Amino acid sequence: QSQLFDAGDYFGIMQVEEVDEEEEGDEEMEEEFKKKPNPGNEPCFKVIVTNENGLQASNPDSIFLIDHAWTYRVEHARQQLLHVPGLLHRMTNLMGIDFHGEIPDEGSIEQVLQEMWKYNQTYQLSQGTAEEKVPVWYIMDEFGSRIQHSDQPSFATAPLFYMPQQIAYTVLWPLRDLETGDEVTRDYAYGETDRLIRKCVLLPWVPNEVLDVNCFTPEPSDEHYQAILAENKEKLPVVINPPVYDKDKVFKVFTDIQQVLNNLTHPRFVFTDHEGEADILYNFSHFKDYRKLSEERPEVMVNQFPCENLLTVKDCLASISRRAGGPDGPRWLPRTFNLQTELPQFISYFQQRDRRGEDNHWICKPWNLARSLDTHITNSLNNIIRHRESSPKVVCKYIENPVLFHREDVGMVKFDIRYVVLLRSIKPLKLYIYDVFWLRFSNRAFSLDDLDDYEKHFTVMNYAPGVTLKQVHCEEFIPLFEKQYPEHPWTMVQANIFKAFAELFQVASAKPAPLGICDYPSSRAIYAVDLMLKWDTSRDGKRIMQPQILEVNFNPDCDRACKYHPTFFNDVFSTLFLDEADSCHVTCIV
Repeated sequence: QSQLFDAGDYFGIMQVEEVDEEEEGDEEMEEEFKKKPNPGNEPCFKVIVTNENGLQASNPDSIFLIDHAWTYRVEHARQQLLHVPGLLHRMTNLMGIDFHGEIPDEGSIEQVLQEMWKYNQTYQLSQGTAEEKVPVWYIMDEFGSRIQHSDQPSFATAPLFYMPQQIAYTVLWPLRDLETGDEVTRDYAYGETDRLIRKCVLLPWVPNEVLDVNCFTPEPSDEHYQAILAENKEKLPVVINPPVYDKDKVFKVFTDIQQVLNNLTHPRFVFTDHEGEADILYNFSHFKDYRKLSEERPEVMVNQFPCENLLTVKDCLASISRRAGGPDGPRWLPRTFNLQTELPQFISYFQQRDRRGEDNHWICKPWNLARSLDTHITNSLNNIIRHRESSPKVVCKYIENPVLFHREDVGMVKFDIRYVVLLRSIKPLKLYIYDVFWLRFSNRAFSLDDLDDYEKHFTVMNYAPGVTLKQVHCEEFIPLFEKQYPEHPWTMVQANIFKAFAELFQVASAKPAPLGICDYPSSRAIYAVDLMLKWDTSRDGKRIMQPQILEVNFNPDCDRACKYHPTFFNDVFSTLFLDEADSCHVTCIV
């Protein structure tokens, strides 16, 4: 009820001047100081206990609230600094950046966007839509932001969302009794016990080199895959004999997918509302209990494979794909690191590229959010290291030299391609591609700048409000593409794409479950594979278009497919469940 603003009675903020003391080890300090980014530029502050009685950890009043000066989602940061009155001024002051003008200027905004990763904290709402669950970042007020790091902190902090006001604060409390003059510190790498990981996590504040770490990322252990299986609560099937069906059997389909209900018209499939009498379960959400299904109803087919998350979750996709390539992985997958488990290797790789003057643009993606949510492009190492705190992420090399497509209205833009892939069986591996592919285009001409300009760097436009969606059918696209790139006939480009798909599914099914996709004879599946093309050099020095697989999507949205190709689901069901692919718009690639 009564809000007490009493931190001033207990704490003071002190500005620390660096004084040259004639002491041994001075040169060493001097060297260290030179290594720091913009040395002597930003003022150094400390927060000190000023209360003459000190602070007792056991005293229930020794708990303080810190206000948040700025709360935002990363993709809105630039716009807010531009348009929210006084925000840029406050942030430049807080971060020690020179800003004298009244009007926000690009230079100052850019500096704040760089420096903010030393001040950012994060939390996430556990409920709501996918959009509402995207991590929120915040910067504590001048008092909270000036609490320095220590490996032996005197205080702890935690964000607290206060429901009655719908406001978040940071709670601050002492970890031990403190006397007047003691410094208030917190551990910026709280919870990390491993020395190397701590060193990596603290890099934004304590610059360091980890070039001695080998950046090779071996495949995770068998236990890693066992743990994923347990976490997914998936129960593997028992071994069954492949069921045999009458050659003119009519199959009962149980599904909760509207697109299937509206578009499947093949005479050999009828719908049922009773799961118990179905021959085919075509579910929208993930199926878990394969054991029960295999024991009780082995002849019932299902539109999913056990352990298919090895393809559809981004960190797993990267680790199984490595089976197909050398130390850097296969050429068809951008170099990828799992920030939870491969942070030191990533930083070493980043710093080595930096030394060699190579491009260092990266894209940070959550393991399992779709539609480019919480996905960020950056060339700032601090930014990437800090993103690890919000939600599990992978970081992939951003394609800095994509093959572009000329749009009359805009110029040369990025595009990506989506193929629908039908997986009929694992042993033997049988893989089909739907003959129509889909294209998505950026809305602005590509260049390696304005990394937060969504319409320049991303192609997923059908979910962004008020954004136009450019559609080109694949039959129109091919002649336009070949006109722009006469040395690269589409048949050759597509042959390379199919080769990459074949390799991906071969390595994904090469090991027994849970190390690979499970060979369950009653499983069938449809995936959408998204890819881009990048310019690369072949082993004999020729310029080639190298496919880059970006992600594999489970149960993709087939709205466009059904709209323009009314036989789409008839083709899918005939191929997967009747083994009648010859009359369908599909190509067998394995």
